Parts: sequence; C-alpha cells; structure tokens
Amino acid sequence: MQLEIEVNAPIAVAFHYLTDWPRQEEWMLGTRVEVKSPGDARCVGGKIAAFTGLGPIGFWDTMTITVWQAPNFVEVDHTGKLVRGIGYMRFTEIDETRCRFEWGEVLDLPLGIVGRLGFGLLRPFFLYGVRKSLQDFAARAELLAR
Repeated sequence: MQLEIEVNAPIAVAFHYLTDWPRQEEWMLGTRVEVKSPGDARCVGGKIAAFTGLGPIGFWDTMTITVWQAPNFVEVDHTGKLVRGIGYMRFTEIDETRCRFEWGEVLDLPLGIVGRLGFGLLRPFFLYGVRKSLQDFAARAELLAR
C-alpha cells in the first residue's frame, strides 16, 4: 500500500514534524506514539511504539528504524506481534516551499488467509483513515512553516 500527498511546507519542516514521533497523535487517527530508545529515536536503530485504537482497546505496533536519510527518507521494521513488515516515509522536494510526502507499508498480515480476507474487508476504512491522517499532517506542517 502506498499513498502520497503534496505538502505546502519546506521539506525540512515536514520531515522534522513527521519524525517528532510523539506529535504523530496530533494528526494520525487513533494513534499515540512513544519513543522507546534513548534520545528522540531520530536515527538508525531508534525504537518507537505506536498504540492504535480507541481508549484502552487497541494494539501496540513496535518499530525499529532501519534507514534514516534526513530530510528525505525513513524506513521502519514493524516488529510487533500483530503488525510485521516494512513501512517507509519518503519526502521529495518540489521547490523551496513544497514537498511530496509518500507513506508506504508492506505488511505481513497475521492469521494467514483469515487475516488477508479480514484486511480485504477493512481496507477501505484503513485507507480512508490514512488519507485523512495525511491530509491532517499536511495542514499542520503547513501551519508550522508559516
């Protein structure tokens, strides 16, 4: 899965906002992110965990940063019990004041065929949530750039 959005903010501003991991709850629907390694986890080997859900009902998605190429690219390895696979966030500069943000996931779904069928049913809702989150991200990054 891959989605992208144009952001009316300089690439450095957008990348810094994205990788301020705890602030992802400002724009990512139903998600709270915690840094699990020393420092701010803005490096290869950094560890973060995202709780996705409503209230106490949800799951933890643990991740390790495997590629860090500021301000253009971050790749994470999803290492949790439920979510496994690779996620990436890529920024491409359009000009000094705009960039393109691409969000991609290549996930190994749990429960075999049952998991694939279940995700097939939930996919439209999942895509809606990620699209809405990317729109919120772009709007907030644009405010930061002013």
